[in-house]
Amino acid sequence: MKQSLRHRIFLLSPAYAGGERARMILRDQAQFPLARQLREKSGAPIADVFTFLSGLYFRGKIAYANAFARPARGTSGVLVITPTRGLIDARTRIHLDDLREFAEVDIDQDDPRYRMPIERDAGHLATKLSTQSEVILLGSIATGKYVDVLLANFGERLRFPADFVGRGDMSRGGLGTFLPPGGGRDCERETAAETRAEEIRDCGARLSAQGSAKGAFSY
Repeated sequence: MKQSLRHRIFLLSPAYAGGERARMILRDQAQFPLARQLREKSGAPIADVFTFLSGLYFRGKIAYANAFARPARGTSGVLVITPTRGLIDARTRIHLDDLREFAEVDIDQDDPRYRMPIERDAGHLATKLSTQSEVILLGSIATGKYVDVLLANFGERLRFPADFVGRGDMSRGGLGTFLPPGGGRDCERETAAETRAEEIRDCGARLSAQGSAKGAFSY
């Protein structure tokens, strides 16, 4: 198969839209530039909004994905998982009403408001990609909220960066934020199923050592 068909698409887990920083940007009195953008007709890129909401973590994921994506011509190499809209291009511009909608729905694989749109978009994307393409998940694999839905559509094409294994959110974000010019070495990948099993084993070992489950699945 031609190398040109071996595309690489990144799927980024979303920032939490129901937290303090979200409430800050949703306030009617908010006048900082991003808040004003969200109120304007043109809106603001979802990547910028989610970076504001989560800081280093999302900023790092965007930098990492932009450095290593290899999309098909005319398509986006970086898609964002959303609570209600499925997978959307990281460059998509959103408005206040969109952010309010995201805040109303928790990401739960049993909630059809989340599951149906992401299943629809993942299924559509899967049919467009070659069998040698890679879909890289930048998000938690310790639970099934992303992996279970995506594996059903992408199978062995769904992967997870080896550099991220065993790291917490801020550490993962730092990997992307401090990439050298040009993106550094190409990312090494593991299948999401393999990586999820590895992280669950690591988590079990930590629980045994700590004797407590507190905070074990915070990433």
